[in-house]
Amino acid sequence: MNEHILSLINALADNHSLSLEQYAELIEARTPETAALLAQKAVAARKAIYGNDVYVRGLIEISNICKNDCLYCGIRRSNKNCDRYRLTKEQITDCAAEGYRLGFRTFVLQGGEDPYYTDNVLCDIVSELKSIYPDCAVTLSMGERSRESYELLRRSGADRYLLRHETADMAHYESLHPNDMSFENRMRCLRDLRDLGYQVGCGFMVGSPNQTSNTLAKDLKFIEEFKPDMCGIGPFVPHKDTPFRDHPPGTVELTCYLLSIIRLIHPPVLLPATTALGTIHPEGREMGIKAGANVVMPNLSPVSVRKKYELYDNKICTGEESAQCKDCLSARMESVGYHIVTARGDVRCQK
Repeated sequence: MNEHILSLINALADNHSLSLEQYAELIEARTPETAALLAQKAVAARKAIYGNDVYVRGLIEISNICKNDCLYCGIRRSNKNCDRYRLTKEQITDCAAEGYRLGFRTFVLQGGEDPYYTDNVLCDIVSELKSIYPDCAVTLSMGERSRESYELLRRSGADRYLLRHETADMAHYESLHPNDMSFENRMRCLRDLRDLGYQVGCGFMVGSPNQTSNTLAKDLKFIEEFKPDMCGIGPFVPHKDTPFRDHPPGTVELTCYLLSIIRLIHPPVLLPATTALGTIHPEGREMGIKAGANVVMPNLSPVSVRKKYELYDNKICTGEESAQCKDCLSARMESVGYHIVTARGDVRCQK
């Protein structure tokens, strides 16, 4: 291995920081050898904090109705082929009850930016879940909202919020989103969430259109400076009904490489091995765990709607019952030497 690249990897492992130029260099230097060394160091950093535990989150996809028209997304507003649905409060609490019975102690409510979910409606759902399951964490992934909205949801009991920043490069952001969305507002949302005391998750797609080593370097520097509690990255997977339908997907190799780097940047981060990883490779989620990830998200949504929440093509696990999803993931994690833990799984301080 090039001595200079080796020195960069060691510096990252020791200091959890590189310059923008050095991050770009490290991305450009990806080989099986550099990937293996980064993964080795990432796994050691994760094990020092979390051992062999992999946390599971119960994912409830509450609506595929979205007011936005992001160019990469299968549930974008202008996709007329999307079979729309929205879960009622009762359906959501039924999903949570099933999840609780299976041992889940974190519920992730994810959806498009559906105007139906006003502050009153969403706060009512969150407070209901927290009153029934006070020992559980409620995570929201409901897009951009006002600071006041985030504050009301926090007061209602929401513990965590996932909002992918998508890219830390403004021009790249603008190439992925319609004119009525702004990079500044996305960053404002993340700052507000942090200020309000949420455990905050950001993240990006790997291999998205117009992405370069330099834009990825900006993502890594942003993660270094923001220090998210959670960071969701997964490969870009095209959807047939979007303007990026013909763009090649991201790769499992680069995604895992970046997972390892992110673990070394911020060792305590909760880092999912995403469904998208499992979609582009049959062992993608296992590969993510072996690269430094430590979270998986089985689907608790009603089977009747899972195929409809199609952000990208060929999404896996759309026909499985909740128990099947959990048991399948448990077996997959055991096969690579890890075990799933159904505790709340809060972010830990570095030892």
